[in-house]
Amino acid sequence: MSETPAGTLQADGAPLFLLDELPAGDVLTVGGAEGRHAVDVLRLTVGERVRVADGRGLVVEGSVLGAGSATLQVQVLARHDVPAPSPTFVLVQALPKGDRGPLAVDLATELGVDRVVPWTAARCVTRWREDRVDKGLAKWRSAARAASKQARRPRVPEVTEPMSTRQVCGMLADVDLALVLHEQARQPFAAIDVPTAGTIAVIVGPEGGLTDGEVVAFRAAGAQSVRLGAEVLRTSTAGAAALAALSARTRWR
Repeated sequence: MSETPAGTLQADGAPLFLLDELPAGDVLTVGGAEGRHAVDVLRLTVGERVRVADGRGLVVEGSVLGAGSATLQVQVLARHDVPAPSPTFVLVQALPKGDRGPLAVDLATELGVDRVVPWTAARCVTRWREDRVDKGLAKWRSAARAASKQARRPRVPEVTEPMSTRQVCGMLADVDLALVLHEQARQPFAAIDVPTAGTIAVIVGPEGGLTDGEVVAFRAAGAQSVRLGAEVLRTSTAGAAALAALSARTRWR
């Protein structure tokens, strides 16, 4: 088993499993839901390559030693500490209807988001009342975890507690670039000078659109209003489109 420098993990398509902790040692046991998925769904066999991560950047590369009824034994071949990508992407997502919230998180995770902020915009149809906050967050966090495994991401995006417009404006003081997606904005997304380091926040409004007051508040907090293109995208897909465009200009090189 070898320790390798940060940043040397190469994409090879091996399935990724997530554990809360990665214990020391030359053999890891993947159990619970992850183990059942490996055995019953993927039907992994001895010798196949796998990866096991803690969702916070630590990754083990290994090969299957054996499989039980709901557990996978993994021979550890190398351990990696993968640094967080740069720049950091934050998605401020207005609460969509129904399953479109988890869909927005799923797509954003696959496209590289590092932090998702559920936002209670004025025109949101969906409202997470006190008795629904935990359930809503659980669905969003589950979507982020599942999409991270699908995308082979060693870091699972954080899904924060819901924020009000005032709280989002306060958060923008700590970012290097804030973009509000608005179909009536004159400035095209492609004309924005995008930094290659720091933190970039993308704000996506609800199905009913942004209010004039929200646009004014975000601009006062330092955000720029931009349009992605001629089409008007759904709230569940607009964030992912913006993240893809940002990744193409910063990370995908």
